[in-house]
Amino acid sequence: MTPDTPSEQSFFPLKILVVDDEANIRKTLSYCLSRLGHEVIAVESAEEAREEARHQTINLAYVDLRLGETSGLDLVPVLLTESPWMKVVVITAYASLETAVEAMKRGACDYIAKPFTADRITVLTGQISRICRLEHENEALKADIQDNQPELSWETANPAVMRVLSTLRKAAPSEAIILLHGESGTGKSVLARAVHAWSSRSSGPFGVISCPSVPSELLESELFGHTRGAFTGAVKDNPGRISVCEGGTLFLDEIGDMALGVQAKLLRFIQDKEYERLGESVSRKADVRILAATNADLSLLVEEGRFREDLYYRLNVISLTIPPLRERRGDIMPLAESFLRHFCRVNHKQGLAFAPDARDWVKTHSWPGNIRELRNCVERAVILSHGNLITLEDLSDKPVPSSGQLFSPGDPMTLAKLEELHIRRVLGRAGSLQEAASLLGIDQTTLWRKRKALGLL
Repeated sequence: MTPDTPSEQSFFPLKILVVDDEANIRKTLSYCLSRLGHEVIAVESAEEAREEARHQTINLAYVDLRLGETSGLDLVPVLLTESPWMKVVVITAYASLETAVEAMKRGACDYIAKPFTADRITVLTGQISRICRLEHENEALKADIQDNQPELSWETANPAVMRVLSTLRKAAPSEAIILLHGESGTGKSVLARAVHAWSSRSSGPFGVISCPSVPSELLESELFGHTRGAFTGAVKDNPGRISVCEGGTLFLDEIGDMALGVQAKLLRFIQDKEYERLGESVSRKADVRILAATNADLSLLVEEGRFREDLYYRLNVISLTIPPLRERRGDIMPLAESFLRHFCRVNHKQGLAFAPDARDWVKTHSWPGNIRELRNCVERAVILSHGNLITLEDLSDKPVPSSGQLFSPGDPMTLAKLEELHIRRVLGRAGSLQEAASLLGIDQTTLWRKRKALGLL
């Protein structure tokens, strides 16, 4: 069973705000847009429009140029302040070049003149729908490029892994929260992406927050967003990952490291789909599915008072454990071969293969860092290999037992590369980021910065 990628969808459902003081226009637009499959909210005043934009994520707004005593042009920058990604189309009965230019200057993406036809609305909305879909796909591709993660092969004969994959496929189309358990490096984030791809939300955004990677004092802001001036250093508004993931999925990795205060706010969002940004008292709504993962025993953390019991039960709807690599020996070589193909392609090397002794070592090594350690080990071997075979010396310290390392001071490489390889090695072997930071002799915030600089987030 292999997580597949959904086919490209031409339709991207939008949440559309119609702002017009004429009831007939509101009804006509609402009927036309609803028939196209979009969710429509219709209001008659600028103040109502702003309130709707403050409380939920709007993809597209049709705004009348004249709203009683208010100018629709003045409303455009107000809406974009609330939702910078929103597309605004100005409706006017007084179409002119000056009006169009002024609308664009204030942030509108287009304008439409009265009287308009249903066909014109259909075409324009379809164009904007495709733009929004492409923007979401672009963000997902940028995240994949930044992660530089090779596509994992989930072909397996291991019964436990087969059960996990089967359950995930059944649960993916639902809205249920899924909690993935497993040691560090077992592929929990990859499976979370697969669940998103198999779900009805696959055309929407997929966001990831690694709870231990974000300093605890910034995690709440990263999750829920903040307003400018909410705290020292908040020089501009931040919508937060929940807002950005509207209509999609948010994956919370290593949720056991989340601070208790943030846990309480997350629980409220899971229950009511409501939240507030730091620095404001306005309650906002968002349609986001939550997936979570942990390498810790959450029930033990609950007993110790480090994890909320009510949140634990809300997360523990569908709970699955991914076996470590040492318990699925038959999967090791297929994974190693897939990593080898990926890193040969990335590093412009051809014809590389594992030597017999290297292959034997890969199959018998305990891999305490699981898939992540295997990935890092193969990547290093490809980079440092000579000739057409990856040898045991490229992979392991066995040929040089005195060093006890995969690399050592004096190797022909820069200090920056030596540090990178060492960080990758420690991350692959450590059971948690806290343990990795301790082994490296740095705090978790410094490790987070170094991982970000190396593209490991």
